[in-house]
Amino acid sequence: MAAIFAFKCTCCGEIHEGSPSIAFRAPDHYAGLSEEQKESWGKLSSDFCVVTHAEDVGYFVRAVLEVPIHGVADPFLWGVWVSLSKRSFDRYSETYEDPVAGEGFFGWVCNEISVYPYSGSRPADVVVQAGNQRPRVVLHRDDPEDDQLVIDQVEGISVARAQELAERALHEA
Repeated sequence: MAAIFAFKCTCCGEIHEGSPSIAFRAPDHYAGLSEEQKESWGKLSSDFCVVTHAEDVGYFVRAVLEVPIHGVADPFLWGVWVSLSKRSFDRYSETYEDPVAGEGFFGWVCNEISVYPYSGSRPADVVVQAGNQRPRVVLHRDDPEDDQLVIDQVEGISVARAQELAERALHEA
């Protein structure tokens, strides 16, 4: 039986219980806008975001990127935003209330995860889940793979690595 994740934080001294879950409030494309630009170009809800500027429109959905933790029941969760094509965004929006579990879309992860630095864009599959759960992100792999986040998603991470990542993500300046 897998254990429950808990650790005493070396940064703040508190006990954190449950697998870490770090979420971004918006895609970086929206978060980087001024307040005035957000008002005129953006539309953000808890699960959808559209940014319209001139002839360029970005369509984003909130999703979950899971990284398994060895010996722990629940994975480390990253709540990220993924860009979709207009067609995929429309399909996901249309079936949002009655999702088609297993349906998938191609997208790009649109948040910079500072504890997983990477110079390129991260391509991914966005897989719809049933039961009012956000879609799951499955990162694409290269050969050879040089993105540590992709490696960790495939191979999983140790409890010590999960604690290190959680502390850095929760307490970075």
